Amino acid sequence: MQWLAEICVHRPVFATVIVLFFTVVGGFSFFTLGVDRFPKIDLPTISVRTSNPGAAPEEIETEITDVVEAALNTVPGVEEMRSSSSRGSSNVTLTFNLEKDPDVAFQEIQQKLSTIVNRLPDSADPPVAQKADPDSQPVLQYVISAPRNVMELTDAVETLIVERLESADGVGEVFMWGARQPRVQVSINPDRLRAFNLSVTDVTNAVRAQNQELPGGNLVEGRRTFGVRTMSKLTDVSEFNEIVIATRNGFPIKVQDVGRAELIGAEPTSAASLDGVQSVSVGVRKQAGANTIAVINNVKTRMADIVPNLPDDMRVAVIRDQSEFIENSLHAIQEHLILGGLFAALIVFFFLWNFRSTIISALSIPISIIAAFAAIAAFGFSLNQMTMLALTLMVGIVIDDAIVVLENIYRFVEEKGMDPVQAAIEGTREIGLAVLATTLSLLAVFIPVGFMTGIVGRFMSSFGLTAA
Repeated sequence: MQWLAEICVHRPVFATVIVLFFTVVGGFSFFTLGVDRFPKIDLPTISVRTSNPGAAPEEIETEITDVVEAALNTVPGVEEMRSSSSRGSSNVTLTFNLEKDPDVAFQEIQQKLSTIVNRLPDSADPPVAQKADPDSQPVLQYVISAPRNVMELTDAVETLIVERLESADGVGEVFMWGARQPRVQVSINPDRLRAFNLSVTDVTNAVRAQNQELPGGNLVEGRRTFGVRTMSKLTDVSEFNEIVIATRNGFPIKVQDVGRAELIGAEPTSAASLDGVQSVSVGVRKQAGANTIAVINNVKTRMADIVPNLPDDMRVAVIRDQSEFIENSLHAIQEHLILGGLFAALIVFFFLWNFRSTIISALSIPISIIAAFAAIAAFGFSLNQMTMLALTLMVGIVIDDAIVVLENIYRFVEEKGMDPVQAAIEGTREIGLAVLATTLSLLAVFIPVGFMTGIVGRFMSSFGLTAA
């Protein structure tokens, strides 16, 4: 450290520029850092869900779950596979070893699933694979209530709120709980169906065939070509009652002759209420890697423009806001960081009883912390509880070296009568190796923490590397 001390003493402008360089780079890096509650961790867990409405658990297990398990058994890196079969739904969860890249595992599962789609029941939906992602939790959630039909409320919320929130910067997905989409239900009277010698399949095929739009080819007229399409998509519930199922003795048998069609809500799978009033809840998921605080602020700004234009009977309330937890946690750590720096400077002043020496020692704290923001950005970390905790713990360690070196220089000036320039060089030479050894020993402690394996290692890596 002697050569460094000599350079800084003999070339103060050079030393000042180096310090300002790290400070400016760290300052600009600070504004690019994401803010989150915890570090981002990619869990090597993928779930595959397949739906077959109305099927019994036994049928789900034999016709879907066993087929999916047999196909996914050959995916490399699987440590554990769990499955559950319930009424109308099959769920298979795969846990991979930590060395497996979740994105690669997801692609391999998608390829395996594509080979078994034709082997599943015709009434079953295609399997859907989903990675376990901590970012999939909603960062902000609203509940909208109004004294009106839930289907009408669902349509209003989707049109007035959801579609506008989806375009907010950083929003990955907007979804609804407690919503009921409109659905046409055809109720059949089995006695009348039997009287006309028809089956439920006949009704299903008739509704499917007469409620679709198909391309009708092209119409060529001289140099112009027109596209033709069949306009047979039904738009009103009453039109379903007029669908012809079959012809008996020259008379058409319509849906209204064997039953009735009516508009109902889809089968409810979730429910929401606000103060006892049936409601619809809207959740917002952020894009992967997006700044949580920035996304929430963008959504709140957009929502502030939406609320004044809503009908008078609609009431909007926030029921989940992650920014409150994140900001409270980070503000508490920031407060401890500032107080720790101030108390450390007061202790230096108490023992040295010199304002100039205290200021020099205290400056090492903000300079080191601001410069650390550049390293945090370079490693791809965010400002979260782990990185901020590491910075807080390092406040005392950063000022330790400054106190030791400064106190030794101060001793050379006071006891040996050296001029400050020579005292800075000689004082640093005397204890430079010991200070360097102390710093390297701290690196030896914290760097291994940054390379720990397992889920805990992924959680603690940002803490260890930030502290180092």
